[in-house]
Amino acid sequence: MNVLLAMIPAFFWGTTYAMTQFTLPDWPPLLLGALRALPAGLILLAIKPTLPQRQDWSMLLKLGFINIATFFSLIFVMALTLPSAISGVGMISVPVFAMLFHWMISKRRPGKVPSFFGALLIILAWFLFDPSAINLNPIGLAAMLAAIGCIIVGSTITKALGNRIHWWTVLTWQLILGGTILTLVAFIHSLIEPQSYIESMSRFNLNNGIGLMWIILLNTVLGYIMYVWLLQRMSVVDFTFGGIANPVAGIVAGMVLLNETFTPHQYLLMTGMILASLMPQIIDIIRQKIRLRDTKQSA
Repeated sequence: MNVLLAMIPAFFWGTTYAMTQFTLPDWPPLLLGALRALPAGLILLAIKPTLPQRQDWSMLLKLGFINIATFFSLIFVMALTLPSAISGVGMISVPVFAMLFHWMISKRRPGKVPSFFGALLIILAWFLFDPSAINLNPIGLAAMLAAIGCIIVGSTITKALGNRIHWWTVLTWQLILGGTILTLVAFIHSLIEPQSYIESMSRFNLNNGIGLMWIILLNTVLGYIMYVWLLQRMSVVDFTFGGIANPVAGIVAGMVLLNETFTPHQYLLMTGMILASLMPQIIDIIRQKIRLRDTKQSA
């Protein structure tokens, strides 16, 4: 049941790219990031008012800058420059980069199975993102790599907090602080390049409003509440299986909303990447069941 629940936030996150292109085309990424983060944080604060301890503000500010201000901006750069399916599938490579990061920084050597499937995923991604086979915006690809880096660094800092701060406080205030940073930066950017901001606001319509509500209420408020709540009640392995809804939603939303189409070969590569990201967890579960069966038989 928890795996099915985990698919809900993963599904909404997977729709971010297509929904942005469909309802909010040409909006500045900084403005979109601010509009996604700050209202969501204030809604969470209204639902359950919290206030961090004095010693926690600096850590929350770092999280807000990395997890929200930088990450949200990069996500919307991806949404406006890359196909929805490519963004959704590309982001499933986070565990591979996390494995390499911890290997280099913490000297934690990855196991043979994760290493094999990590290498396979990278090879499949190499063929999928081949410039001779598909035309992709280099800015969007750079934003994807930077966004993956934000997830890895932000997750490491969040883990360091341990149980010191309640998850609702962490979630609420990183959204508020990150949203505030984005609002200030977007305001400065609007003074330098006002045209895109003026056009976005002057042409505001129902389609834009639906897109913003989707991104604020479903992708952020509901999505992040369910994400953090479920992480307290299920293993990371189980949550990984729920995360399969993310790239699938990216592919489906791109097809339905944006009429994105790819060759059968490219869809096969996407499927291979999704399966490669899941196989280490599948093999681990199989091994656990075999050990449990052997233990029962020997008892």
